[in-house]
Amino acid sequence: MTVHTPIHPAAKPPLTVRLATPRGFCAGVDRAIQIVERALQKYGAPVYVRHEIVHNRHVVERLKAMGAIFVKELDDCPDDRPVVFSAHGVPKSVPATARAREMLYIDATCPLVSKVHVEAERHHAAGRHVILIGHAGHPEVVGTMGQLPAGAISLVETVEDAGAFQRPGDAPLAYATQTTLSVDDTADILATLKRRFPELPDPHKEDICYATTNRQEAVKALGQGCELVLVVGSRNSSNSARLVEVAMRAGARDARLVDDASHVDWSWFDGVSTLGITAGASAPEQLIEELIDAVRARFDVALVEDDGARETVTFKLPRLLTA
Repeated sequence: MTVHTPIHPAAKPPLTVRLATPRGFCAGVDRAIQIVERALQKYGAPVYVRHEIVHNRHVVERLKAMGAIFVKELDDCPDDRPVVFSAHGVPKSVPATARAREMLYIDATCPLVSKVHVEAERHHAAGRHVILIGHAGHPEVVGTMGQLPAGAISLVETVEDAGAFQRPGDAPLAYATQTTLSVDDTADILATLKRRFPELPDPHKEDICYATTNRQEAVKALGQGCELVLVVGSRNSSNSARLVEVAMRAGARDARLVDDASHVDWSWFDGVSTLGITAGASAPEQLIEELIDAVRARFDVALVEDDGARETVTFKLPRLLTA
């Protein structure tokens, strides 16, 4: 008699997965996406959006499927359809042009970015030259610099830039920052500026937004106890890219930015017993859930949700869309 020994599938290797809190959407991103959705409901398709509403490919593709058309400039928009300005903010010339063309426009600029705009204008009105700490070419930086006349604001990107910055004339100085920067990097740049220009005032309030700060603090905790940290977010998302840097600086052996589960290289997991997962402020929670499912398909997962700041901030929608 032949005895057949049952064949059991190989046991999955164990893996602890730590989930950062908070992670994913912030209030400004949530508001901006709702603005496009409400505009499509109220005015029908198409609704034009100047630049990506937020820096996430999946969000943009979903809104495209609903009837949003994403363009680079107002020149690409017809006069007779609504246009939404992205969450990153726009130079003053953009709404001015829209008004001149009698366009219906809706500004989805994050209120915390608008606060930086107001701060920059306040400094300029007081006769100060503004130093903006940020990344050249980022839409938020372009928008903030576009609030003031040419020459009234100087961009500083690095500690080296801060060391080389020359005061234009004898104007008193002030500074503002992009909202999605690394908290630690910005502190180093500010320390260099304050050392060179002791009269620089302290900021009226920290420009780096609460969501960026909270997500960086959460990923520092992951970096201290995880061999690998995966950050869900798109390549052009500044706050997502900063999370990778913060994780590595905090002690993670490896940290990677992935658009979604399909972008994971499973060789990264060699020798990994604890994985950290977080997401940038423009990444939907669904992408995190799909990533966890993909990890579970390969590992025996023990899922742990880290304690962290609980965010209750919400921002009102424009009255135009709620009336």
